[in-house]
Amino acid sequence: MSNASFPTTRMRRLRYNPLLREMVRENVISPDKLILPVFVRSGKKIRRPIPSMPGHFQTSVDELAVDVKEAAALGIGGLILFGIPDEKDEIGNDAMSENGIISQAIEISKDVAKDKLMIITDVCFCEYTNHGHCGVLHKTHNGQLDVDNDATLKNLVRQAVVHAKSGVDMVAPSGMIDGMVGQIRQGLDQEGFTHIPIMSYSAKYASAFYGPFREAAESSPQFGDRRTYQMDASASAAQALREIQLDINEGADIIMVKPALAYLDIIKLAKDNFNGVPIATYNVSGEYSMVKAAAEKGWIDEKAVVKESLIAMHRAGANIILTYWAKEIAKWYKERN
Repeated sequence: MSNASFPTTRMRRLRYNPLLREMVRENVISPDKLILPVFVRSGKKIRRPIPSMPGHFQTSVDELAVDVKEAAALGIGGLILFGIPDEKDEIGNDAMSENGIISQAIEISKDVAKDKLMIITDVCFCEYTNHGHCGVLHKTHNGQLDVDNDATLKNLVRQAVVHAKSGVDMVAPSGMIDGMVGQIRQGLDQEGFTHIPIMSYSAKYASAFYGPFREAAESSPQFGDRRTYQMDASASAAQALREIQLDINEGADIIMVKPALAYLDIIKLAKDNFNGVPIATYNVSGEYSMVKAAAEKGWIDEKAVVKESLIAMHRAGANIILTYWAKEIAKWYKERN
């Protein structure tokens, strides 16, 4: 490295010309690195606005085709599907049904996408259970209701296999259930789906930033919270690295850190410690809604803030970003190019 200093070294030389600024940029967000979350519910001709997430909707399966076509045309990398069934029960049977809402959504998405974008499914139960928790419940030694880890594993395998049979391109288990990646990998392989990758929510925190999503997915817990299975925000970063390492050992093809902006340090640590393993991050609903609200008030420039935020995620080490701005970013990218 040169030891030359001012006036010989002038860093502003790399900034005067906008063409040179473009040339030396290392962090550019392209649409094919983005995944758009979509909420699908039963019914027909439904496009129901989500009040806390302006620009997003709960859509029926027939309306989903519109979103899939647009995403494919914009060059977005993929969609991740969240299902909202008509009927919820104790264990979330609809998520494991070959005729369930998510299976229907996979089939129509694959038919419309024509292999132009990845169709991914959230593998969890909070949207499908009548109690809003991420699996089968049982009473603990102190009489409290909590998610039964091992009983839930069996159902996660059933869910993932059904999704694979419906044609999904990738599954994304999100419940932070111990052993979920290994069990799902084994279940998929036994059914002949050795080619289906797993993108695991490996370091998912019990975050205050999920509020709008819970409205969108109708998945708020009916009692308590999810702190017995999602990570504590105050836990050491070493715990996140341990969670990620366990998922990699069990066969995760891609690991995810969620949320994104408040956990850029965890993304960076994952990048530094697991170089070569693709890293995803989820630019979550609370992050989206805060920016939207401030932009509507005229307090910030939405486009500039979104670009800066996603560049920060990418710079920290995220190869893939799940974001509710995927369509807008893809349009901005096309305008720029």
